[in-house]
Amino acid sequence: MSEAPIPPDIGTVLVRGEEPIAAFKTFRDTAVFTNKRLIVRDAQGLTGKKVEMYSVPYSSINMWSSENAGTLDLNAELELWTRAGRMKIKVGKGVDVRRLDQLIAHVLLT
Repeated sequence: MSEAPIPPDIGTVLVRGEEPIAAFKTFRDTAVFTNKRLIVRDAQGLTGKKVEMYSVPYSSINMWSSENAGTLDLNAELELWTRAGRMKIKVGKGVDVRRLDQLIAHVLLT
């Protein structure tokens, strides 16, 4: 994953007062952090025109951890424990995982 521009179709699912903060993209999928939730945009099918969106409200996060990439590691990781279960988000070595950690701390703790 690498940081990317906010996808234009995310605007259609945002609620009043919700602002996108950062987006991270793999080859076809995107994770968008807003001031209220995490939205995962999962492009499916051969053309990627079929799109499924997962929404994780920050209020459902019970605990989280972040792990930066080491010298030999290819990825950093952000792990979230939610009411629905555990999810792991792998981000590229060049992504500042501590920025994501700070974003989640800001929305949950302030």
